[in-house]
Amino acid sequence: MEHDVVAAPRLSESASAVFAVLAGAGSATRPQLASLAGLSKPTVSSAVAELESAGLAAHSGTASSGTGRTAAVYRLGPNAGAVLAVDLGPDLTRVRGCALDGTRLAEATGPRAAAADAVREALGALPATAPLRAIVVAVGDVTAPAAQGSGMRPATAKAGPVFDAMAVALPPGVPVHLENNVNCAALAELHEGAARGRGTFGYLRVGVGVGLGIVVGGHVLRGANGAAGELARLPYPWDEGRAPRLEALEEYMGARSLLRRAAGAWRDTGHGPGPKTTERLFALAGQGREPARAVVARHAADVGRLAAAVAAVLDPGLIVLGGSTGSDPQLLPGVRAELARLSWPTEVVSSTVGDLGTVVGAARLAVARGVRTVTEPARWRH
Repeated sequence: MEHDVVAAPRLSESASAVFAVLAGAGSATRPQLASLAGLSKPTVSSAVAELESAGLAAHSGTASSGTGRTAAVYRLGPNAGAVLAVDLGPDLTRVRGCALDGTRLAEATGPRAAAADAVREALGALPATAPLRAIVVAVGDVTAPAAQGSGMRPATAKAGPVFDAMAVALPPGVPVHLENNVNCAALAELHEGAARGRGTFGYLRVGVGVGLGIVVGGHVLRGANGAAGELARLPYPWDEGRAPRLEALEEYMGARSLLRRAAGAWRDTGHGPGPKTTERLFALAGQGREPARAVVARHAADVGRLAAAVAAVLDPGLIVLGGSTGSDPQLLPGVRAELARLSWPTEVVSSTVGDLGTVVGAARLAVARGVRTVTEPARWRH
C-alpha cells in the first residue's frame, strides 16, 4: 500500500507548540494544553482551531472537572501522520509503525535477508490516509553526523548491503534517518527499561558483537565521528609480544567465540560435543551442569572487565547489561564481582526491554523526528 508524502502546513509558533504538547500527551483539554505549553487560554484556543483546520488535531470527547464543568478533549487529527522504525538486527528485522503520539499502529518481524518484506508488511498495516513523516533505521554500524537525515546508506560495508536491500521497500520522499542500534536500545532502557529515572548510564551490549550506548543527562552521546561507544575498536590484546588487531576484542567477546570456548571445554572434560547455541549453553549453566557453569563464569568475568573499562572512562554510576548473552541474569554476580575488584562502585543490572529494545528506541526517535517535520517543516524536510 502506497503512503503519500504530504508536506505539513506551515504552522504558527503557538500552533507548533500546542501540536508538540498534544503529541506528547496523547490527548488533552484546552486548559491542560495551555498549562503544558505555557500559553494563554485564548492563544491555545486559536492554535487548536488552526490545527483542527489543518486536520492535525481533532475533538475526541469531553472530560468533567471537579466543579462539574465539562471541557473538550483533543487528540491528534487524521493528517498528523505516522512514522516507521526499522531494526536491522544480526538475525531478524523488526519493524514498528507508530502514530505521532507514540501509539503503535503496525508491527512486523522477518529474517534479516528478507528485511524489505517486513518493511512492506508494516507499511501495509498503517492507515492508508496517514502521511508518513519520518523513518528511522537502526543499523549495527557507526552513523556519522553528516549522514543524519540525508537518506544516505551506511558508510561501511558492515551494514551497507542489508540496508540497500531493505531500502527498496521504503517510500520515496520520506526523510530517512540512520542511528546506531545500541544507541537506540540505550534510549529504550532510559525511557521504558532498567535505567528509567537515571539520566546518566552506560548500556553495555554483549552478543554477536559488543557495543556501548552512552547516555549523559538524558541524551545519547554520539561523539565527533558518531562512534562513541564503539568498544570493538578498543585495542586488544595488550599481551607482550602480541600486537592488537582491529576489532579483536569483539571477536573474542562475541557469541561465536564463546561457543568455540564452550566446545573446547566440552572436549577437554570428555563431555562430548558442546552446545550449538548460546541459549543452550546458558540453559545448561542454569541447570548447574559442568562445564557450562565454568564457561559462563569465565564469560561473566570477561564482561566484568569490559564493564570496568567503561567505568574507568565514564564513571556512569549504572551499567545496564543487554544483548543475547549480556542480558542473561546468570552473568550478574560474576560481572559485579569483577567490576568491584577492578573499579569503583558501579551499579550493574540486566536489561528489562530485551530483544525489542532497539526497535522501541528507534520508534521513539522516529516519533520525535516525525513531530519535528510538522512543527519545523523547513528544517526537517531533507
